[in-house]
Parts: sequence; structure tokens; C-alpha cells
Amino acid sequence: MADKFDYDVVVIGAGPGGYVAAIRAAQLGLKTACVESRETLGGTCLNVGCIPSKALLHASELFHEASSGAMEKFGVKVKGAELDLDAMHAEKHKAVGELTGGIEFLFKKNKITWLKGHAAFTGPNSLEVDGKNVTAKDIVIATGSNVAPLPGVDVDNDGGIVVDSTGALNLPKVPNHLVVIGGGVIGLELGSVWGRLGANVTVVEYLDQILPGMDGGVRKEAAKIFKKQGFAMKMSTKVTGVHAKGKKAHVKVEPAKGGDSEVIEADAVLVCIGRRPNTQGLNLEAAGLKTNDRGQVEMDHRMQTSVPSIWAIGDVAPGLMLAHRAEDEGVAVAENIAGLTGIVNHDLIPGVVYTHPEIASVGKTEEELKEAGIEYKVGNFPFLANSRAKTNRDTDGFVKILADAKSDRVLGAHIISSLAGTMIAQIAQAMEFGTTSEDIAYTCHAHPTHSEAIKEAAMAVMGKPIHM
Repeated sequence: MADKFDYDVVVIGAGPGGYVAAIRAAQLGLKTACVESRETLGGTCLNVGCIPSKALLHASELFHEASSGAMEKFGVKVKGAELDLDAMHAEKHKAVGELTGGIEFLFKKNKITWLKGHAAFTGPNSLEVDGKNVTAKDIVIATGSNVAPLPGVDVDNDGGIVVDSTGALNLPKVPNHLVVIGGGVIGLELGSVWGRLGANVTVVEYLDQILPGMDGGVRKEAAKIFKKQGFAMKMSTKVTGVHAKGKKAHVKVEPAKGGDSEVIEADAVLVCIGRRPNTQGLNLEAAGLKTNDRGQVEMDHRMQTSVPSIWAIGDVAPGLMLAHRAEDEGVAVAENIAGLTGIVNHDLIPGVVYTHPEIASVGKTEEELKEAGIEYKVGNFPFLANSRAKTNRDTDGFVKILADAKSDRVLGAHIISSLAGTMIAQIAQAMEFGTTSEDIAYTCHAHPTHSEAIKEAAMAVMGKPIHM
């Protein structure tokens, strides 16, 4: 380390990208510090995002199975199932505490200095952290993102009436009617939690379909499944106002293309229209940086910004706002700073919606292939024809594989299944090595498993599935 710097690397932010970058940098022998203003490490993901939401999704699914009679057909009769919401929240907090505490342990193990506070640039190699000057040879911006506001709508998480995703994780009681503004991943997941616990859920989406950006066939099938689960779906609908009155909220909506308005009364409203990068207060100008028109810090394929000593990863930089993308970039950026070769294939970042069934995808959608003028073949296989799914009475969904019409190379895959989030890893790894649909079709899959549907979909690309 050059004597004129306090650290080799300072990472701003201890979310999935930041804490991974710090750990990997320390493993590579670099003197490392990480700036984090929260009382616990892990960022949005571990504290108020991925982890607590998955804890509630799992718990709510258990309650739904026990209370809905879903298990009776298997000879399991449960009577008098009751919801203890406080206990459910307590278990969620316990999981969060264990994981955030685990990261603090890893920081100590790897001799990473935790600089508690907010960071602002004072130059390309220097920061002010709560009044203290800190210098580093390289600085990584990993400040993540926060909830995007809906203009004209005031969120009050403490009030529990009009909330964002953070507030929706901590509702003190199950609302009779929950309105979710936004038909994206987070809204559908949290809507599923409270729907399973007894809420009537209405999803209001400005576009004509839910899950923007996903494959069209998946979006249509997912909408059918959510409607079957009791969701009321108001597509092509614009929210023009939300007003809390006493213990109720009034949501004013109208057709996206104009028309008569109506008011929906709700016990709770979840505003969930997306996220925006956290760049406020960083004083990027002092380092010679500026954001693009979306508020992001631009970086190249090495995660390096226009200022050589400054790097950017995760939600604060252009790309998919996903924790695992940030983690991979965290490893890669540390390796690049250390003089190694860190690479992330941004074309093969899987995405998962953790509803029931789960929805997962990797690579291109049909719409993207059509727009690019690429000739392709499609293989579909429904779980209705999969023996394990049939036995489990878990037959919603399908596997869809898209392959190049000439080379047979797999270009994209899309799965709706209770195990989709786990299953997509097989295809992502295969695609990383340039797999063809024939490669997958002639790979032996264990029987009886949900994964056999992947094999059958690959065989369907070739025009010869066995079980349909």
C-alpha cells in the first residue's frame, strides 16, 4: 500500500455488492474499509428486502397450507390453525439478525474496518465520513437503491396505511383489503404474503400486463395464476391520488389512456413502482463524476467509472437491480482492483419472482429475439405432464426454452414452478458454457423430479418431447 493512503480500498455501502467486494478485496491482501451508516450490515437486501420478505413468504405459505385445507387431500387434516402475526414477525427479525450478524463476523475475520457513517467524496481518492477524512487508492461505490416515490403520494410506514416495501414487511395486522400499486416483482411478492394471511389483494398496474420486462408468455400465465389465487388485477390503470382518512385509504384510479375515474377503499396501500439509485449526498462532483439521466453512475465492463480510482457496482450502476448481480460484481471489482481479471456476464443474470409458484428466467425473451431479428425455436413443457409435479398436485406452470434456429444454442429460458428459482440455475450454468437444447435433452435427469421438465422442454425444441 502506498503510504499516502489510509486504505488500499474503501467500499461505500455494505449491501450484497459492497460487503462481498470488501471481503474479496481483503482476501486478496488489500487493506480494506467499508462505509455503512446502518446499525447493521447487509444493506437493503438483508435488512428490509430479500431476506425479511422471503421469511414472510415462507411463513405465510405454511399458514396458508395449514388453514386452507390444502393438505387434506394428502390425508393431513389440520383444524383450528391460528395466525400469530407477532411470532411471524419475530422469526423474520431473528433470521435478519443472524445473517447481518454473520456479515459482521466475516468483517472481523477478514480484518475489514467498518467505518460507521455517511460518506461524501472530497476528491477522486478521498472521502469525508461523518467529519473524518479517509483516503484510499481505490474507492468502490456500492450504495444500492431506495424506493421510488409515486408523485403526489405520501408514504407513512409508521402509520401502516400508505406504505412502501419496507412498511409492508411490518404491518401490525392483516389488512382486510390491500391495494398494491405496481405489478412488478416486489409488489406481487408482498401481495402474496398478505393475501395468504387473509387479505383481499388488488393490484393496480399502469401497463397492460404484470411483470414488465419478462417473457410475454410468462406474464400472461402468471396473471392467470394470480387471478386464480384471488388477486383482483386492474391493468392499464393509472393512480391519480392516494389519501389516508382515519384507518382507511382512498385510492383514486382511472384508465391509463383516459376515462372515468373511480375510488378504491383499502385498509392498506403498498406503493411499489420500482427503485432508484442511492447517489444523494455522495458529492460525486468533487470526485469528477456525474450521474446519467437515470441517476446512475456509469461504469465499463470492469466496473470502472470515468475516474480510474473509482468503481461502481450493483443498483447504483446501470443494469438489473438484483442482489446476486451485485454480489458477482463485488467479487469481480475486487479482483480487477487487485490486478486480476474479474468478469460478470451481464447477459446471463437470472431473475426470480418468489411467489407461489415461483417465476424464473435467464437470457432473452421471445420479444427481445423478435425485436433483434433472430430466428429461434421454442420448446414448451407443462408441469401438468411432469410426474413429480402431478404427484405433488403442484402442476401450475411450465418450462420454456428458446434456442437459435440454426445453431441450436440456448438463448433464453423461462420457468413457472414451485421450484423455478432453484431450477433456473441449471440452465444459467449450461448457457454460460454455450449449451444447445440438444445438450440438455441428452443429459440424464433424475426421476421423478421437477427438473425433468427442463429436459422435456429441450426435447420439445427438437420437436420430440416424450411425455406430451
